[in-house]
Amino acid sequence: MSIQRALLSVSDKTGLADFAKGLSLMGVELLSSGGTAKFLAAEGIEVKEVSEFTGFPELFDGRVKTLHPKIHGGLLQRRDLPEHKKQAEEHNIPCIDLVVVNLYPFEETISKQDVTLEDAIENIDIGGPSMLRSAAKNYQSVTVITDPADYSTVLKEMNHNKGDTKLSTRERLATKVFQRTAAYDAAIARYLNKEQETAKSFNLSLPLYSELRYGDNPHQEAALYGNFGDYFVKLHGKELSYTNVLDIESAAGIALEFRRPTVAILKHTNPCGVGCADGDLREAWEKAFETDKQAPFGGVIVTNRPMTLGLAKIIGEIFTDVIIAPDYEADARALLQKKKNLRLIQMLPNVAEALAQPVLRSAPGGLMVMDSDPKALGLDNIESKVKTKRPPTTEEIEAMRFAWRVVKHVKSNAIVFASSDRTLGIGAGQMSRVDSCRIAVWKAKEAGLSLQGSAVGSDAMFPFADGLIACADAGATCAIQPGGSMRDEEVIAAANEREMAMVFTGSRHFKH
Repeated sequence: MSIQRALLSVSDKTGLADFAKGLSLMGVELLSSGGTAKFLAAEGIEVKEVSEFTGFPELFDGRVKTLHPKIHGGLLQRRDLPEHKKQAEEHNIPCIDLVVVNLYPFEETISKQDVTLEDAIENIDIGGPSMLRSAAKNYQSVTVITDPADYSTVLKEMNHNKGDTKLSTRERLATKVFQRTAAYDAAIARYLNKEQETAKSFNLSLPLYSELRYGDNPHQEAALYGNFGDYFVKLHGKELSYTNVLDIESAAGIALEFRRPTVAILKHTNPCGVGCADGDLREAWEKAFETDKQAPFGGVIVTNRPMTLGLAKIIGEIFTDVIIAPDYEADARALLQKKKNLRLIQMLPNVAEALAQPVLRSAPGGLMVMDSDPKALGLDNIESKVKTKRPPTTEEIEAMRFAWRVVKHVKSNAIVFASSDRTLGIGAGQMSRVDSCRIAVWKAKEAGLSLQGSAVGSDAMFPFADGLIACADAGATCAIQPGGSMRDEEVIAAANEREMAMVFTGSRHFKH
């Protein structure tokens, strides 16, 4: 049966006039209320006010407009049940076949710096979610739209389907409604949870972004939820896996640490080489690649500048799983796209916004929620944080800054040897910090890189002097670490004995 009657009530009027005109041309009776009715009338579109349809006026400054049996009865009555038809006739409740509702802009309201609790509460929609839910529950007969992007699809189907929509479309739109109302309610709950002095809870509702190729392993299914596509765009290659997404997140975090042109190479979310240069990205690449020439095989490469043809030619010779850049020169992209298994990802300018969002991790029976760790802490006024007799030189300070920015992205226990523009040796994820030191020294030796005069960064305190001594014996002349060990004095004494300069940041950057 064709759509005979539609109810339109929206805050976002994008595309509404054209959609309503299309419905009118097909003979659909239009109902509306408040600002939407005035908007449609101003566009020359014939519309009946909801209050005229229900015989009941709007009340309480518009808080009650559509909460009426004639509205919800028109949406919820079953068209296939004789008893429903009988009751509808007895009470003069005609069917409403199409609902178009988008909600009061609650999320937009609370994002304003000067928002008050009263403003937020007044932007909590009641009638809108009620109509959406009623229509979505009865999707067998009712078409419901909450996203202007669906207007053209519905009009097209009606034009090709004798004035009606397909059941598959109604199912999809109904699912979209419940996702939207769930997210809307979750936003309200989060805001009130923050504003009110009550016990805290956590609510989350996210749309499916995409199915992933697999999880950690091919036998584990995985999916990605939310708005990943607002921050990263896949330009080429196979579908992403769970581990690809983790690598992309880690790579973007490293790229944002540096202002100079930078290239980082990662494997299993750990950086295995990072280099900076003031000129061509190829120079930054050489510094990153020389740190570890084995680990990049099948790894991830990220730059904080557009990918150039010169660099693309070099890295195109290496088997790489994912390349991430803020943009790609046309020739560079064309060259890299010749590799069908290589995933090319564009990192959009607003990616810092995504990395600043809370970190969620599953826990037995629930979730843990943690603030993000977007900025390397403790680098301000570094000269005032020296704990040793010898202060660091200007060059050593720059090297320590570089090491500290990298080490926060290495899995704990983490050790990074660096100069002012490159990594020299990285030790990650060991149960003992001194073992991470030894691995970093060994990796530097394998790469043929000297650690003489290098800086060493430790993501957390040296619990004993042995780790620092191992770094000093390898050639490090300065160290940057959080401090806070019961044996700090022993560690400082060991540094003084070796004429090392050492800085305590006062902040650690564990990464589990």
